[in-house]
Amino acid sequence: MYDIGIIGAGPIGLACGIEAKKNNLSHVIIDKGTLTNSIYNYPLNMTFFSTSEKLEIGNIPFISHGNKPNRFEALEYYRRVASHWELNLKLYEEVLKTHKKEEYFEIETSKNTYLCKNIIVATGFYDLPFLMNVKGEDLPKVKHYYDEPHPYFQQDIIVVGAANSAVDVALETFRKKANVTMVIRETEIGQNVKYWVKPDIENRIREGEIKAFFESKITEIRQDEVDIVTPEGKKTLKNDFVLAMTGYKPNFKLIEKMGVKFHDDSYRTPIYNQDTHETTVSNLYIAGVVCGGLKTNKWFIENSRIHAEKIIENIVNKS
Repeated sequence: MYDIGIIGAGPIGLACGIEAKKNNLSHVIIDKGTLTNSIYNYPLNMTFFSTSEKLEIGNIPFISHGNKPNRFEALEYYRRVASHWELNLKLYEEVLKTHKKEEYFEIETSKNTYLCKNIIVATGFYDLPFLMNVKGEDLPKVKHYYDEPHPYFQQDIIVVGAANSAVDVALETFRKKANVTMVIRETEIGQNVKYWVKPDIENRIREGEIKAFFESKITEIRQDEVDIVTPEGKKTLKNDFVLAMTGYKPNFKLIEKMGVKFHDDSYRTPIYNQDTHETTVSNLYIAGVVCGGLKTNKWFIENSRIHAEKIIENIVNKS
């Protein structure tokens, strides 16, 4: 019987485990992937928006070579944090279901069953991409995650989206000699695209180096071509790969099955006490980006690290 079961081994899940150890509470951290699985799935050359000190947890300094750390430095840092605090990690175990008993929870995973007095869900949002729901989306050529540009050298690729990730992918693959076309639902490149990148993509489109179809969407994907609908009508494009940078969403099904209630709003925001982060289910807490529902740009590592302290303080006070 553990005092706390933490679902999600990202930075916020690790922070919850650290606070549990500080307060002599037994814990287990369960993740269906590797340590900080979301960061692991980031593009290989990605650099964080935040400076390293804003990503620190557990009073462990995060030293990076540049002003802002990159993916490799972050993975190294969080490995070091987990090892230093000797966190009880159960990786590559998917949570299949949970049962609420009178005084504890039963967590059933793909490998084991754990009994916990409290549960903290800190699953982030990077595991479930928004799908386009079009015929052919299940073909191997369609990617919802991007790692590096090399495989797309001299290939005809379509990048779907106009936010930061789509713009970064379009520019990086273009500079590695891919033939890039962007398919964008909106009328322009996203207003929240990084200010030092936005002029670059707009100039590439203006000069015709990257083709872009605005107010357009994909309707069907085939092995060698893609159909899109544009303001000028239907077009068929020669295509080798589709990089669908359509965004990601939290795992609502997991907390919904646990009995958590949601606000009646467009973001599907979970109902929870903002002082304690306890949900509508007693002794079940949420932390990190999942607290914002579909508003995934509300909570980040730097502003949700405090969630761990609030939750553990409440658990300690209850006990």
